[in-house]
Amino acid sequence: MKLGPEEIRKLLPHREPFLLVDEVVELVPRQRLVAIKRVRATEPYFAGHFPGAPVMPGVLIVEALAQAGALLIFREVADRDSKLVFFAGIDQARFRHPVFPGDTLRLEVEVISWRNTRSKMAGKAYVGDRLVAEAELLATMVDRDRARPGAQPAE
Repeated sequence: MKLGPEEIRKLLPHREPFLLVDEVVELVPRQRLVAIKRVRATEPYFAGHFPGAPVMPGVLIVEALAQAGALLIFREVADRDSKLVFFAGIDQARFRHPVFPGDTLRLEVEVISWRNTRSKMAGKAYVGDRLVAEAELLATMVDRDRARPGAQPAE
């Protein structure tokens, strides 16, 4: 199964410049997702990271993996309008090689465990066949109305 930009925008609350998934090229429900992020020279973070030698920040590579994971989870949620998927944690993050303007990131996310509102996924980011980053990602699903400023935490 594939997803284009319109379907991604229907599933994720993120918008430019923080939407870091351009398309989904493979999706096996509740198991695996492969997405693409085209790293454009016009990305706003390149102006300061680093002037004259632009490199995509590693934390944004991890965020792109987390967004890919959120897509995998959110595809399975019936009541999407009332829910949000939050990035809840990261373990064993490693950055193997830099990512430059013009690169295309292939984001691969596989479910390790999934229980009710919590999931753990293994994420790997590639440029071509080269592994550039990897991490274990934790996600949690929350009611959208509990995620706004001033909301009371669940009892």
